[in-house]
Amino acid sequence: MRTVFIIGLAVLLLSCTMGPNYTRPQTDGEDRFRMAEGQSDLPSLANLPWWDLLQDEQLQQLIRSALAENKDLQRAVAIVDEFRARALIAQTDYLPQITAAVNAPAARSAVFLFPGFASPFNYYALGNLSWEVDLWGRIRRSNEAARADLLSKEENRRAVTIQLVSAVAEAYFTLLQFDLQLDIAERTLQSWEESVRIAQARLRQGMTSKLDADQFEAERAGAAARSAELQRQMIQAENHLSILLGRKPFAVARGRSLDKQIAFPDVPAGLPSELLQRRPDILVAERQLAAVTARIGAAKAERFPKITLTGLAGLAHPELSLIFTEASSFGVLGAGLAAPLLNAQVLGFQQEAVEAQSKEALAQYQQAVLTAFREVEDSLIAVRTVRVQSESQQQQVTALQSALKLAELRYKGGLANYLDVLVARRSLFEAELAWTSTRRLLSASVVQLYKALGGGWSPDRPSVGDAKKG
Repeated sequence: MRTVFIIGLAVLLLSCTMGPNYTRPQTDGEDRFRMAEGQSDLPSLANLPWWDLLQDEQLQQLIRSALAENKDLQRAVAIVDEFRARALIAQTDYLPQITAAVNAPAARSAVFLFPGFASPFNYYALGNLSWEVDLWGRIRRSNEAARADLLSKEENRRAVTIQLVSAVAEAYFTLLQFDLQLDIAERTLQSWEESVRIAQARLRQGMTSKLDADQFEAERAGAAARSAELQRQMIQAENHLSILLGRKPFAVARGRSLDKQIAFPDVPAGLPSELLQRRPDILVAERQLAAVTARIGAAKAERFPKITLTGLAGLAHPELSLIFTEASSFGVLGAGLAAPLLNAQVLGFQQEAVEAQSKEALAQYQQAVLTAFREVEDSLIAVRTVRVQSESQQQQVTALQSALKLAELRYKGGLANYLDVLVARRSLFEAELAWTSTRRLLSASVVQLYKALGGGWSPDRPSVGDAKKG
């Protein structure tokens, strides 16, 4: 009967947990993304590791350096370590709290209430024991909240990692864009210098007007100004990338040029429901909601009486020389019941505050889901349309290159005026710069889609409920 009583009491104590249990909120979802192409049940682009997606070896080396040295990521890792320690601290609430004092100063008492000790007496060593019986589940809920906080910080670290990988890749592609544009600007500048030289020669021979020569000189000066601007932007892009790598500004080595980058694979986005278990910002918001849900139970349990088992043990004797004899030892064991009285209303307000925080966390989670879907849809349409735009601009560049060659031949042969060459070269210059911007945007759009889908996710990642069980 004693065993049955103990088991029944343990089951009763475990079942008395205040507050709601966390469940994932329902969200409105569809079977496929609005802008997705192809089958939605095929493996998602986000299931690729970043080194399979970004195949430029120099870019891979830069990303590895950033993952090792970036300060924001180091800070996120340190925060995870902090909350891991906090979770371990919360687990100690299950254990008895023991304090001890050794070689305590002598104390005098006129009346000693425990039998077996004379008065006055000296105590030199004692220990206090206190253990709270988790009758209403306050400690359990506090541990659930601490565990959810830890998982939230771990997901935040993963979010920083994904953000860092995408930021390094986008900064690298921007740097390659400025490299290519600077090369175009310098080639165009050389062409204008050649045109100026020819125009000056024709002016001296009376074959052209001063207006023609001035127009060529103006275009040459414009190309020189654009070249200087691109040099500034390139150095600033290197500086930005250096900070992402956790270093002082330095000259960043390049790999393949922007026009030699391997085409990105055309992989489906996957199912919309996968975002709820893949996107780290959604998981951060969800685990924050789980934490505040658990704190509702802890706040509610604070309003109920606490049962505490206490104990006192030590050595005491009127004579110092006899302090370590067997007769000098003593011990006391008891139980205490504490219930809120004057602060009961304050504890009620605290529970209301936590319940309001749960509503805030729920709205934040729902907003994170909506933002995730918008970012995926934006990235999908960007990849689709920018790819078409890049191909069209490449065709435009090819056509304008042919037109410029023809205009230069006609101008040198005296069959056309300077205006044909000026318009053709200016159009080609702007078209080439626009194409490089679009080519960079295509690479960046794929990276942004990878980030929006929660790239780098593993299907073996535990859910919130599984993590709490573990």
